[in-house]
Amino acid sequence: MCWACQESDRERMWALIDIISMGEMPAGHTAEDLRQMGLPQPGEIYREEQPDGTILIRQHSPSEIAAKKTAPQNVFVCDSPDQKN
Repeated sequence: MCWACQESDRERMWALIDIISMGEMPAGHTAEDLRQMGLPQPGEIYREEQPDGTILIRQHSPSEIAAKKTAPQNVFVCDSPDQKN
């Protein structure tokens, strides 16, 4: 593969990772497509902005991902005016 093709491929992968880090599925791609390319799924990585404006893309640990999948989701919300949260 020539240098220009490698650079183009790297830029395309970075664009996909940028979209995934915002929690979105890239248009035209499926979860299986991402796995075949060796990319994470939305929700497995996240963006973190530093005070100087630098944006870091970090990966959740496998234990955090597993905890999110197994944690029961409480969908009940009490909206009573006398209930304090």
